[in-house]
Amino acid sequence: MKPTAKKLILGLLLAAEGHPLSVREAILACRLFNITENNVRVTLVRLSAERLIESRGRGAYGLGPAAQTTASEVAHWHHAEQRLRSWSGEYICVHSGALGRSDRAALRQRERALEMLGLRELDRGLHVRPDNLSGGVDALRLRLYSLGLEPGAAVFIASGFDAARVSRIAQLWDSEALNQRYRQRGRKLEAWLELYADLEPDVAARESYLLGQEAIRTVVFDPWLPEPLVDAAARHAYVEMVRRFDSAGKAIWRSLGVVKGAMPTMAAVPSLPTHTLQ
Repeated sequence: MKPTAKKLILGLLLAAEGHPLSVREAILACRLFNITENNVRVTLVRLSAERLIESRGRGAYGLGPAAQTTASEVAHWHHAEQRLRSWSGEYICVHSGALGRSDRAALRQRERALEMLGLRELDRGLHVRPDNLSGGVDALRLRLYSLGLEPGAAVFIASGFDAARVSRIAQLWDSEALNQRYRQRGRKLEAWLELYADLEPDVAARESYLLGQEAIRTVVFDPWLPEPLVDAAARHAYVEMVRRFDSAGKAIWRSLGVVKGAMPTMAAVPSLPTHTLQ
């Protein structure tokens, strides 16, 4: 699917790791996808008004305050495996039953925060995930709040669920689908890496973007379950393949001279505030 100017610009800035993006670079990158210069300039104005980007000097932009928290969460996809620890069998729970549901924007932000960190709804208003992330409940609570979960939600550790709920918890994630995704998408990326040298540079750049945004989105939104709920070895192999693909994509974009070494593989990751990447 052809990206919008908004997705591509935000993706370039996410991948730039703090370096500013010039208007000229944004125009050249968007031109690869037949996005007009006027569209780019209008989009930059709108993103600036939404505080998703901010001026970094004449004709240059960086990520703005409205995007910093979730951008930081996305940017850590390279090191996501380092956030894992052994699982004792306990669960982190989030109870949001006392929170309202009439504010749709707040509800979307809440659901996005819970989804990004792998929590699933066990009972109405009660979401759970294995307690296998480094820092435990305190660190996860801070991450959830920073991603938009309201502070009124209770975040706590629980164990000793009844047998019926233990069985239901195990079915909240489709483990077999996750394992198949790791293997199938890993093979897809590997096959592309074996053939892309025969592509025209602009074609390779476009395809690396489209495949890369799908791959990185998968990593960002992975629930990061412990074994035996998921095949950790298959997941590790997939993440390593995504790293290889990302490195190859960056080399392709550098060769085109469009931007200074940044490939916008994260452009379509919908992890910024939900209205920003629609």
